[in-house]
Amino acid sequence: MFEMFKLDFIVQAFTISAIVGILLSYLGVHVVGRGIVFVDLALGQISSLGVAFSDYIGKGKTFIPILFAIVGAFLMSLINIRDKRLKLEAIIGILYAIASAVTVMLISKTPHGDSDIQEVLFGNILSVSWDQIKMTGIVFGCLALLHIIFFRKFFSLTQRFENNEGHSIGIFNPWNFLFYISIGLSIVFAVRISGVIPVFSFLIIPAVGAIMLARKNAAVVIIAIVLSISGAFFGLHVSYKFDFPAGSSIVAMLGAIFLAVSAFYIVKTFLLKKKTPAKTN
Repeated sequence: MFEMFKLDFIVQAFTISAIVGILLSYLGVHVVGRGIVFVDLALGQISSLGVAFSDYIGKGKTFIPILFAIVGAFLMSLINIRDKRLKLEAIIGILYAIASAVTVMLISKTPHGDSDIQEVLFGNILSVSWDQIKMTGIVFGCLALLHIIFFRKFFSLTQRFENNEGHSIGIFNPWNFLFYISIGLSIVFAVRISGVIPVFSFLIIPAVGAIMLARKNAAVVIIAIVLSISGAFFGLHVSYKFDFPAGSSIVAMLGAIFLAVSAFYIVKTFLLKKKTPAKTN
């Protein structure tokens, strides 16, 4: 199983997958807790729109996607819905649909439109270079340090959203803004390497699985990171052994891990119910 690491491009792919997976799985705990699972897809697609736009105009291939992601994150941090009939997910879903449509329109004008769309969705993680890994590692390391230092601040804010008190934070909350900027910057770098779908999977699947297995915030974060790295490892192994696309294989293995966790959760819940004595009047 470990023989795949004899190949340099597998080592590079696993290294970047681990870097991306660790931070995204942590951020995913907040995303799931806040009930904004579409935020990754929306920001990822907005970032991809920036890439498509920079390709369309022929310049700004690094600056424009980052600008698009930061502006998108800023606008999302300002969304404060007071009408109970509306949900934040609905607004984010609309942004995702619009960004997706415009991205496809721009990519359709490139010489290799179909292949470019495939790369936007699933990336090309096996072609990542050490320079890309170093740059991503620096950015992700800085974001991770920010969240380690202000761990309590970010979780306190997420707790308010979990208790349906998100409207009380006001129109602009600096910690909420920093949270969205963290997601925006991490996604803009991750999407360029892994594609929208693997990034979404790293963000959501480990977090949901970890929440099923633990209650304390620290335990949830640790388990999410373990599940994320496991998905990357087994996904690359399947890709190496059976010659499947790496991005799709990682998503599939994250899905398989989630199914296993779900089965364990269902069995555990069933056994706990059997042990709990029924209340009598």
